[in-house]
Amino acid sequence: MTQDEKRASFSLACIYGLRMLGLFMVLPVFAIEAKNYTGGDDAVAIGFAVGMYGLVQAVLQIPFGLAADRIGRKKVIVFGLLLLALGSWIAAISTSVHGLAIGRAIQGGGAISAAVSALLADQTRTEVRTKGMALIGVSIGLMFALSLVLGPFLSRWGGLPLIFEITLLLSFLGVAVVVFWTPQEQFHLLEPTRLSWTELRTLVFSRDLLKLYFGVFVLYAVQLGTWMSVPDLLIRAGVDKADHGWVYLPAVLLSFLVMGSTLFPLEKKGLLRPLFLGSIFLVFLVQLGFIFETRQTPTLWGLEILLFAFFCGFNILEASQPSLASKIAPLRARASTLGIYNTLQSLGIFTGAAMGGWVAKRIGVEGLFAGAAVLLLLWMGASWHMTYYPNPSSNKS
Repeated sequence: MTQDEKRASFSLACIYGLRMLGLFMVLPVFAIEAKNYTGGDDAVAIGFAVGMYGLVQAVLQIPFGLAADRIGRKKVIVFGLLLLALGSWIAAISTSVHGLAIGRAIQGGGAISAAVSALLADQTRTEVRTKGMALIGVSIGLMFALSLVLGPFLSRWGGLPLIFEITLLLSFLGVAVVVFWTPQEQFHLLEPTRLSWTELRTLVFSRDLLKLYFGVFVLYAVQLGTWMSVPDLLIRAGVDKADHGWVYLPAVLLSFLVMGSTLFPLEKKGLLRPLFLGSIFLVFLVQLGFIFETRQTPTLWGLEILLFAFFCGFNILEASQPSLASKIAPLRARASTLGIYNTLQSLGIFTGAAMGGWVAKRIGVEGLFAGAAVLLLLWMGASWHMTYYPNPSSNKS
């Protein structure tokens, strides 16, 4: 990578990380702390409040992507971070679950994923783009692991209000990074134009992009669904809820070493396809492992190994999918394409959060993991003949 590519990659990964840290910190404590709010005796309302972020993200990802193609990436990113700050403030002062849902919905209005990914793609060459996307993936994984430690700690000191107040500060810090660290975008070189409905439909129904859209939906639905039940498994294994983060942290950190030693060299050797399909299959095996653990008294080491395997597969898929999408997408419609991609990602977040708890309650935890396993098999089948090395000239139109 050149110095400018490094600067762009690290600054945008920082923006993504700051945003996701604030959003992730509520996950390990939301269901517990929300019971102290008005309406907190309704599990469905709590699940809805958790999932509102993903639902609103799904609605706004495409409009924000289109806006980023027309008016510039940085303007959209700053506006989205300010919406995240506003939603965090509303959630911090709320006294009811419905108020929390409104705050989470406005947080979700900060749908900047497509604009961030498009700006990174604009400022990196094709041959190093996966590394840039991987940095964003690493930032997400690190923030997820850190949030599982910080969330319970901050909750103990100030409950959900303190977590949302910290998220408010992180939002403003993200704005500062955009303004003072991220390289200036060469937006005039992109020749932005209004996409016709025919062109937009072409993006939506492109064969390889459809497979990536389905894949990111499954990946995040499985992740959120899994985390609706994994904390209970850890408690059954004798791990206090305040210590769950120390179980997740080594699994996440070690998985980054695996990703770094496999994704980049194997992609360079033309072996992305077996690595990609193998990662999906690995996450599938993890779901079977969780089913096995639920049928007996879970063991800490068994769960640790499963979590490590899960993060190995997740991180590789998280880094490689948006990179593939950006390579396939036409240059002038890159943010729009990634907006569609992130819409399916957000729908996966909402589906995993909202439906995961419902399935676990109605069918059982084994049914939840079995459903995730079926989705992963469908994804692997859809990805079997996907294009893993698109023609470099295809994204110049």
